[in-house]
Amino acid sequence: MQAMRNLEIVWEDLMEAFENTDPDMIFYLDRETGEVFSVPSDYDDDAFWTEVEIQEERYLEIPHYDYGQERQLVHTFIQGIANPSLKSLLVRAFVGAHAHGRLGEILSFYPEELERYQAVREDALNTRAAHWLEEHDIYPPA
Repeated sequence: MQAMRNLEIVWEDLMEAFENTDPDMIFYLDRETGEVFSVPSDYDDDAFWTEVEIQEERYLEIPHYDYGQERQLVHTFIQGIANPSLKSLLVRAFVGAHAHGRLGEILSFYPEELERYQAVREDALNTRAAHWLEEHDIYPPA
């Protein structure tokens, strides 16, 4: 088991990794330096992949973006909308395959709701990243 450690991590880099929707890009956190870096999944460097495999405790693969959690977040957000016509419009958009993109387009006409959604989403991503770090006994300094 890896010892608990304080690690300086550039939070914006970690958030970018947690928002990664590209299945061909893999993000890692270096447990020794706190660096967040990415490589293409088809990166053609056997020495790199061997190093990552040998030092799996050092290089943690950051999980890809979770669409299931995003859909739950959007659903919960929509339930909290007071404007009945906006709520109805968002419910119809939510049923579609790519609700997140349309949600942003619709909310662009409702700046207060867009701001509220972005804050809720950012908070959810921060919470998810913090839990992931805790699962790996990493505690960034406050």
